[in-house]
Amino acid sequence: MDEQFSEALDNLYDKLEGWFNAIIENIPNFGLAILVIFTSYFLAKYINKFTYRLVSKQVRQDSVSRMVAKMAAVVIVLIGLFLSLGILNLSKALTSVLATAGVAGLAIGLALQNTLSNTVAGIVLSFREKIQIGNWIETNGFSGEVLDINLKNFVMKEADNNVVILPNKIILENPLKNYSLMDKMRIFINCGVGYESDLEQVMQLTKETIANAFDQVEKADDVEFFYTEFGDSSINYLCRFWVEAVNKKQELEAQTIAMIAIKKAYDAEGINIPFPIRTLEFNNKLGLQKENQETIKQESSKDDTAE
Repeated sequence: MDEQFSEALDNLYDKLEGWFNAIIENIPNFGLAILVIFTSYFLAKYINKFTYRLVSKQVRQDSVSRMVAKMAAVVIVLIGLFLSLGILNLSKALTSVLATAGVAGLAIGLALQNTLSNTVAGIVLSFREKIQIGNWIETNGFSGEVLDINLKNFVMKEADNNVVILPNKIILENPLKNYSLMDKMRIFINCGVGYESDLEQVMQLTKETIANAFDQVEKADDVEFFYTEFGDSSINYLCRFWVEAVNKKQELEAQTIAMIAIKKAYDAEGINIPFPIRTLEFNNKLGLQKENQETIKQESSKDDTAE
């Protein structure tokens, strides 16, 4: 029994000694592997910036430049990892890890279909020329400036300074309005004038007022003016014209300028812009008279009883 115990103890000492010798012998390899990993990390950061500057000179979409730069950085890090494992003589272990990762990746891919679809959608959105960072867009009930397009989410900032994060998949599958694709925008003004107004005068005055208020409108005939309906208290019209605008804020600013100019012009010419008026009538005169008569009768009957 003692011999077996001493033999097992000797084997343990031999294994520990072998491991210690292996560690001592591979210390240079460990150091070199760590050096390669750190070098690849810092090199990846440099490659990221360099690739971004290089691609941004050739491609207009900032999202594409960012995507390519990130992919280049990831490739550099992976190369450094593979070199480190090779230095440590773990190539067989690396092959086993890759084989296991392939099987696990298939299972994970089936379980994370939505996440992978967002990743693919992010790549597709990054290469779309009609969606760029800085554009003012409207989609899925939200309107704002595009801040970032990454592999997971689509980030935009609304006019109230709130940040909206949407999955890439719903951006790709739903309609999207991009205000920044064109440098001109059509402005719509809906208004109404009183029934006593001279409609031809109103039309000409409105068109001239818009033309004078905006440098982009060269002449009054460039303004479209249409009467639309006989309303309850006014004759309503629609006025349309083009201005240089690329976002919702500039559209609202143009509408404000037009409305102020039209109001001043109408006031100067004595043209009325009606507003709804509600008249309340209290037709209870007969009821009050009836109550008064009943009161008089009751008082008369009281007097007769007193006599």
